[in-house]
Amino acid sequence: MLFKTKKNKKLVLIISMVLILGFVMSLGWMRRVSAVNKETYEKLKMFTDVLSIVQKNYVEEVDTEKLLHGAINGMLEALDPHSSFMPPDVFKEMKLETRGVFGGLGIEITKQEGTLMVISPIEDTPAYRAGIKAGDYIVKINGKPTKDMGLMDAVKLMRGPAGTQITISILRKGLSGPKDFTITRAVIKIESVKYKVLEKGYGYIRIKSFQDKTSDELKDALNKLETEKNSIKGLILDLRNNPGGPFDQALKVSDEFLDSGIITYTEERAKGSSCGSIAGPRKSSYFRGSNLWKGNRSVNIFFRGWLRS
Repeated sequence: MLFKTKKNKKLVLIISMVLILGFVMSLGWMRRVSAVNKETYEKLKMFTDVLSIVQKNYVEEVDTEKLLHGAINGMLEALDPHSSFMPPDVFKEMKLETRGVFGGLGIEITKQEGTLMVISPIEDTPAYRAGIKAGDYIVKINGKPTKDMGLMDAVKLMRGPAGTQITISILRKGLSGPKDFTITRAVIKIESVKYKVLEKGYGYIRIKSFQDKTSDELKDALNKLETEKNSIKGLILDLRNNPGGPFDQALKVSDEFLDSGIITYTEERAKGSSCGSIAGPRKSSYFRGSNLWKGNRSVNIFFRGWLRS
């Protein structure tokens, strides 16, 4: 009986020590979290103070939502050149373009050092037929300077009803000064994939841009190539001046030509948190080749890497 009592007391003592140790450790963890939160909230207070001063003292009334969106975008741009914030109107325009039907010139643009730059004109569109080239700088839109103009503002200026005209001023290497291009807007219906049979038993597929249905269009093109000429033994895959598009479509197109291995793998900062995409059985037996040129975006660089690997 005495033995059991001593044993029980020892057990209770051990459990108590474990509980006390756990409590102390949790207090330390809570203090660290509290310290981090306190530091974060102090910096957020600085932000709200600045916002309040601007709202009360700026020379004219400000758009608070515009200021908040600008602050969020500035925060993300401070991380790296690729992170950005999409306000609702920008996201809406992006979804419109990836569906493959929109009104305007048919031109993909970005910003470089505060100036609008053409990524590429989309094939068979007014901009393409007018002679706009990848790498062109747009310095004016209808006489309005574009220096420090937002991408969304530029897109809105270039969009418009089919049949209406717009003049854009272009700076290009080799030109002595800006050159004006007057272009008639049209309803842009982009066919993502084009194909044809070449001589000597080779097929040709051109992916003009990655859109919501690119992978389906590619499968259809491959099936038609096989039907039209069974002797096809190779394929040229052309991605020149492709402005990019939905990442999942690049994955699906890659999977069409890969038979095994990891296509993408993402390991997050939190331990044990990761995800990836694995290639299934190869659907196409063609020899693979990709022809890339200037005007490509990051999604095409991923695509090239997947096929080469």
